[in-house]
Amino acid sequence: MRSYPHNSPEAAARIVALLLISDGNVSRQELEALYGQDIEREIGLAPGDFAQVLHTLCEDLLMAAHERRLLTGSIDQATLDALMAEVTDPGLQHKVLFFADAAAMADRHVAAEEAWIMRAALTQWRIGKLPAHS
Repeated sequence: MRSYPHNSPEAAARIVALLLISDGNVSRQELEALYGQDIEREIGLAPGDFAQVLHTLCEDLLMAAHERRLLTGSIDQATLDALMAEVTDPGLQHKVLFFADAAAMADRHVAAEEAWIMRAALTQWRIGKLPAHS
């Protein structure tokens, strides 16, 4: 898995992208929730860059799956922790959680994988609850 500079927009976007694909289904509602809240502008990405971060994440997961000779590209807790460690700025962490929550709730179903990622973020970043939606 490639790394991004700490607290970069790409590092933040990758966590949201991971949540987006974690249940194996990216719905139109999830994408509309992110783009409707202007995810790229809010976390500092240029227009179109969220899609590129999502694409790059999928490539990384496929390469890791190939190297391990597994059919799925799932990540383990250590990898998830490493991704979370790239975002240490509290303001950026809250934005990640805001967008991750928006995506998870958009289809009115929070999958177990989505909940796992949200719990990991709340725990590692020592945040007691999700940021409120505006």
